[in-house]
Amino acid sequence: MKTLEQVLETFKGECLDGRDASRLSAFVPEADLGKIGVAMKPEFVGTHEHIEWTRDNILAQLQGDVAFGFEKALNQRGISSSLMFEVVRMWNRILEEGLEGFGEDDYAQYGLPLFKATAVKYGWPNPIGDDTGSEFKYSDY
Repeated sequence: MKTLEQVLETFKGECLDGRDASRLSAFVPEADLGKIGVAMKPEFVGTHEHIEWTRDNILAQLQGDVAFGFEKALNQRGISSSLMFEVVRMWNRILEEGLEGFGEDDYAQYGLPLFKATAVKYGWPNPIGDDTGSEFKYSDY
């Protein structure tokens, strides 16, 4: 797993709405938020309490993000599912446990293949069962 310092040195937000930086910011000390492009409103400076950078804590966040990604993908919410695809890719790159190789070109059927691969790897709920996530039935046609 990458260290927080490694992530802070290399982070480049991939989400149009900053969703990846927002989720990552929960783990970043306030003094380092600027390194990922997050600025606190003046009235909140000094109040940010970050989550400890551990594999278990990151997996807990990833589990919620995968579930949310599945929800958006299965409801054919194109923008939301593509943003969650980027968030899940970010966590997988940080964890470095075999799923960090998913690229932008691997986005099929609203990101379902990545959401499924991540859920299966960690033993989380997988609402598409034996499907790969690439099946035509998940498209909006």
